[in-house]
Amino acid sequence: MAGLANQWPVTSGQWPVLTRVDCGLHVWPLATNHWPLNLREDLISAKNFKTVVILLALTVGALLVHGYQPFAEDAEIYLPGVEKILHPELFPAGQEFFGSHANLTLFPNLIALSLRTLHLPFEAGLFLWHVVSIFLFLLACWELSGRCFPSSRARWAGVALVAALLTLPVAGTDLYIVDQYLNPRNLSAFACLFAVTRVLEKKYLWAGLWLVLALSVHPLMPMYTISFCLLLVAMEKFERQLAPETQVAQTGTALAFLLPLGALFSPSTPAYHEAVQFHSAHYILRWAWYEWVGAVAPVGLLWWFGGIAGARQWRAMERMCRALIVYSLAYLGAALLFSIPKSFEALARLQPLRSLHLVYIVMFLMAGGWLGEYLLQDRMRRWLALFVPLSIGMFAAQRALFPASAHIELPGMAPKNPWAQAFVWVRENTPENTIFGLDPYYMRIAGEDTIGFRCLAMRSRTVDVNKDSGAVSMFPPLAGEWWEQLQALRSWKSFQKADFLRLKTRYGVGWLVLQQPGVAGLECPYQNRAVQICKLP
Repeated sequence: MAGLANQWPVTSGQWPVLTRVDCGLHVWPLATNHWPLNLREDLISAKNFKTVVILLALTVGALLVHGYQPFAEDAEIYLPGVEKILHPELFPAGQEFFGSHANLTLFPNLIALSLRTLHLPFEAGLFLWHVVSIFLFLLACWELSGRCFPSSRARWAGVALVAALLTLPVAGTDLYIVDQYLNPRNLSAFACLFAVTRVLEKKYLWAGLWLVLALSVHPLMPMYTISFCLLLVAMEKFERQLAPETQVAQTGTALAFLLPLGALFSPSTPAYHEAVQFHSAHYILRWAWYEWVGAVAPVGLLWWFGGIAGARQWRAMERMCRALIVYSLAYLGAALLFSIPKSFEALARLQPLRSLHLVYIVMFLMAGGWLGEYLLQDRMRRWLALFVPLSIGMFAAQRALFPASAHIELPGMAPKNPWAQAFVWVRENTPENTIFGLDPYYMRIAGEDTIGFRCLAMRSRTVDVNKDSGAVSMFPPLAGEWWEQLQALRSWKSFQKADFLRLKTRYGVGWLVLQQPGVAGLECPYQNRAVQICKLP
């Protein structure tokens, strides 16, 4: 729509003269003569309504394809911060492993405030926020696609392709385009895309406001978008003054200064070194070959899309492609630098290849737009031939990832997963100040489906190697405490009653979550086919 206002003729007596109303999200053309006011408003409202309806349909479709797992994976890091605000008596121990993240973001405050204000049950509020975050993300993709493609079919094809690929892994970064659960990354992603769109329109104040919003909910991911936005501006300035080869060199140098290195540097310790061994995603040299392809191939695709855009005079898309190539290569170089010398090990927590998250979004938006414009066109069979198999494949991938859980864990629904059932029993039947002992590798047990104990059971627990080590990798001062406790849990699978009693003496552990068949001599008031919940004397 924004491009329409610049393309229509405005000769008086032939076509309506157009003005543009800018609300920071959309730029709608409005006729100031010849069209009756009520007709003009009806047309605008109809187009807005149609856009919203299609985006809502894509949101529902994305939810059905990719599922919803509210307490899986990184929810173990982000949700306890919300729960602690709502119930301050929770988590008497171990809160530093989620509080370090929570203290750097307004995400837990925002979610907790909304739940209190709207009087929403906790799980219902999480589900509503997740649906809203998907809708806003797709809306931001629709906005950005309007700067790339002139036709609606290309724009919708781009948005639909991104919606179909929401849970596609981003190379070896341990990121998805959008996660299957509510977290700060999902909320910051849509704001970052709006910021990029505003930069392309040279509306830098709006871009800055969107970036501030993104930073308020996630302190790291928007930094990559900020560097990309600055690169877009710098490259546009340089291309007016410099030859192309000089431009690439200088913009690459400019981007290097945007990498926030010094503020996050701290020397690596043996305990920290052990923690980061559980996170190979931080080190590109540990990636599998296909993950390397996922990091490098976008450069070639962006070069190709840039050529198409240049030939068709799609200037905004061409600018983005050129900037993303420099952006990708600069961060790839940083990732290699941080992976090679051990002295830079602590810097790897900057995770420079998380920059690929933005690259993947824009790349698939462009790929979908190209398919819609030149291959799918207005032929429904072609659309179905692309998106039905793709959606089935993504659905199957999610079922393989969470095989023991329901595909969509709706609020209030009893969990299907036996581990989740046990965690819910813990939440409903044990004291709030209890500390639980768990296998530090519990998230890697077959059938556990990476469900977080801390966030679902709302109880303190001993350290683990999946999520607490992630907190250590970002906040090195936690390494000593984490490593000491992990050593005390090393032989968990061979522990007997006396070993558990030592944990009670040393760390205040009062209850245990044990994998079947459990340990003899313990009182276990709850058990199912996978888990026992036992109380220490």
